[in-house]
Amino acid sequence: MNSEHENMLREIRQDVEYTQSLIGRSALSPDVMAAMEQVPRHEFVDPDYLELAYVNRPLPIGEGQTISQPFIVALMTDLLDPKEGDVVLEVGTGSGYQAAVLSRLVSRLYSLEILEPLSRHAQSTLARLGYDNVECRCGNGYFGWPERAPFDAILVTAAAPNIPQPLVDQLKPGARLVIPVGLPGLHQELILLEKDHAGNTSTRDMLDVIFVPLTGEPLGKPSG
Repeated sequence: MNSEHENMLREIRQDVEYTQSLIGRSALSPDVMAAMEQVPRHEFVDPDYLELAYVNRPLPIGEGQTISQPFIVALMTDLLDPKEGDVVLEVGTGSGYQAAVLSRLVSRLYSLEILEPLSRHAQSTLARLGYDNVECRCGNGYFGWPERAPFDAILVTAAAPNIPQPLVDQLKPGARLVIPVGLPGLHQELILLEKDHAGNTSTRDMLDVIFVPLTGEPLGKPSG
């Protein structure tokens, strides 16, 4: 691990301290931080931004999309509370970086990306780097991946105007959904939704965020 990577991890810890009153924790899970240490972010950034690979900020990846700020990747992963045997859905593969981080913590990850060039590139990168417990598909993430449901957790990496009901329906009892909710250019909030064992849901607002919009929702037909 190089010094830039070490500095990124240090800044993530600092951001957690700064926001602890909002996110309800003073440190992230050691397992999450270990995954952030293991995954080489430089493999997932656009070559034009390689020198910024370990800066704690989002970066363009083409197609009007971004690779998320490392702090946000770590926080969303931590909020998901992934377990070793979990089967998880990610909506918005993007560069594949968040998928790579999650893959270190769960049994199986399914990842949807509506933009075909990004989906192809992420699949290639993840395969080249040996993340063999990740399955990617090009499709409209608003409708989830019903053939692989139900999921132990779902993570959405783009902002929706509201929480898509198909994703809630595809959660197992006791599962979690982490999603940014809000409109482009306006207020967006990172939401943690929990489904209890009776199937009832509750939500918590965690943090103000800025994400690219979830495209394709709720237009089009379910992917499959």
